[in-house]
Parts: sequence; C-alpha cells; structure tokens
Amino acid sequence: KYYISNQTINFYESETVSNSKKNDEKKQKNYKKIVYATYNGGGSKFEYNDTVVARIEPCLQNGKAFRCNVEKGFGSTEFLVFRPKNENIDSDYIYYLMHLEWIKDTMAATMVGASGRQRVQNSIFNSIEISLPPLPYQRRISSILSDYDSLIENYQRQISLLEESAKRIYKEWFVDFKFPGVEMAENGLPKGWQKKKLGEICEIKSGFAFKSEWWTTDGYPVLKIKDIDNNTIDCSNLDFVAKDKVEKVKLFKLSEGDLVIAMTGATIGKIGIVPKIDNLYTNQRVGKFFLGECPFDKLPFVFCFFIKEETQKQIISLSSSSSAQPNISGDQLMGLTENYSFEMVDKFNNDMKPLFIKICNLRTQIRLLRQNRDILLPRLMNGEIEVEE
Repeated sequence: KYYISNQTINFYESETVSNSKKNDEKKQKNYKKIVYATYNGGGSKFEYNDTVVARIEPCLQNGKAFRCNVEKGFGSTEFLVFRPKNENIDSDYIYYLMHLEWIKDTMAATMVGASGRQRVQNSIFNSIEISLPPLPYQRRISSILSDYDSLIENYQRQISLLEESAKRIYKEWFVDFKFPGVEMAENGLPKGWQKKKLGEICEIKSGFAFKSEWWTTDGYPVLKIKDIDNNTIDCSNLDFVAKDKVEKVKLFKLSEGDLVIAMTGATIGKIGIVPKIDNLYTNQRVGKFFLGECPFDKLPFVFCFFIKEETQKQIISLSSSSSAQPNISGDQLMGLTENYSFEMVDKFNNDMKPLFIKICNLRTQIRLLRQNRDILLPRLMNGEIEVEE
C-alpha cells in the first residue's frame, strides 16, 4: 500500500478493474495484480464515492469502471474520475450515467493516439448534454439499479465461498493427502496413487478462427479470451458472428457447465465455467475441455487443478513469449501432471458435483440479472420508465 502523510492510499491499475463489479473493494480481494509502490503525486486521484472510468481503448468500450469504496485512492493516467459538484447530484446516479452506451460512444469518438492505445480527450465533457432529474428521482433510479448490483455481488460472494470450499478439500486430499485410511508408499504418494497426465483424464480443443467478415452486431454469441478473467466468464460484452456461418462449426458450441481456458494473452491459464446461454461458441485460443457427456462428472477435479497456484505458475513457465502475447498449446496443457487415484478422484467429483451445479446456477442467475439491469438502465435514465420519489 501507499503511505502519504501517515495515510494509507490504494493504487489501481486499469488491468485490475472489472466491468462486472460496482465496488472496488471486491477487486482488491479478487485481483492479484494490484501493485504497491510509493505515491509520487502523478496519475489520477479519487476519493470515497467517486466514479472511476477507464479512458483507454478497449477498456472504456468494455465498461471498465468502479465506485471508489475507500477513503482515498489513486491510479494511472488511464482513469477518468467523476464526482458530484454539489449536493443536488447523487454519486450513485453518476456511476450509472457513465454506463450509458451513448455516453461511452460519444467519449470513444474523441479518442486520439496510436491504434490500440487511444485515449478519451477531456474536452468532450464540455459538449455532452444530459437531462438531470431532481435529486429524489436520481436516488430512486440509483436504488433500483443498485438492488440488481447488490444481488449480483451477493451471488458472487456465494460462488467464492463454494469455490474456496472445493479448493480446500482438493488440497487436503490431493496435495496434503489428509484423508481417512491414507497409507504412504516409498515414492511419497499414498499406496495405489500415481502421477497422471491431464491428457489421460480429459481432452482440450482450441476454438474456431472465425473470419473477420463473419462478425456482426447481431447473431450468435462467441466467447473470446477477453471474456475470461479471474477464473470466471463475463457474458456482458460478448461479440457476435453471423448465424449462417456457425452451422459449419458445431464442434465449437458450448453448453452449460462446460469448462474453458484462456490459452493466450494477459489472462493465459485463467478458466471459467460456462453459464446457461443459448448458441454460444468458442473463438480461437479459447480452449474447451471435453470431460464426457455430463461435464459435472469430472468438472470439480479439473477445475480445482487449474485454479491451483502451482498449476498457474507451470502454465506461465511453459507458455511461449516469442510473439506479442504468451501462448500455450493444448498438448502442453494435457502434459501437466497431478497426483491421481481413480477412487479418490471419483469420490471428489461425486461429492463436489452438487456444489458445482449450484455454482453454475448462480452464474446463470448473475448473467440474467446483468442482462435485466442493462435493459433497465437506459430506460430509467431517459425517463421511459417512471419512478416514484
């Protein structure tokens, strides 16, 4: 953390900011890339209840923003900070205002700079005009939308607790060998156990390389590596491909409960469980695990294996950095090994199956809540839906 005149100041990098969470303290718990260094007076500064928005592409377009929930914080120059000028403006209302697509599009239209690193110009805010309702209406609108976000964050906390429970049991059984009746052999493993390659347990296939001319604004959704982070899948900003093209690539269609992994980029090695969403396909460099007809039967063991810190380190060490981004192949992933006993793996999967079904159901509920919130947001903001004080 950062110390300024005996104050602790929180620093945020743009890459650590999610487009799926309202409050930043959740990010501090979930994102490990937050950097701690000495404050030098530069960059963006924000305070409690400020709205902080990424100003660089494609972070702005992807909706990366958060409400500051600490007394003071600061970040790089890649952030824009919004704060009420007087007591007649609700800070929550500003947060939701900055999520309106037309405002983000207007900001994006002013971007200048090198391709891929363009930034919003501050001058645009002198020309954006909005209709601002009286404070009681602002607060009512914010309250309605906040109810959705509160429920989403509640479900996310439940998922974290369920995953931690599975992770703890996995470590006890397959790393620490703490289970009833364990008898160690000379090779350091319990008797009857062996080191087994992941390729002997499941398969993995990379997604399809959709042609640039196939992409459209409306069609079937496609999961890209940008949608996988922090071992979750964010379906709020999916890209689409023309419906007539995906008929040729049915092998790459995803189902509820499928497990996928990012095989390149900044989130390499991160995995996610697919929620229920119709006609979702995998893009290239998104690997899909083939775990049998019912993915929940083998999902718990493979999922816990890939969220292990040791596994993540192995993936990074094996990945090739010869190109602009680190990459790892399916063969490399399938060559990873883990302590294995058919009986214990089978028991673990059976015991954890109800837990993972619940996780998947919660993720589906989160997706639906986000979808409904995002439909309501512009209608509430433009007065299409009337609200009471």
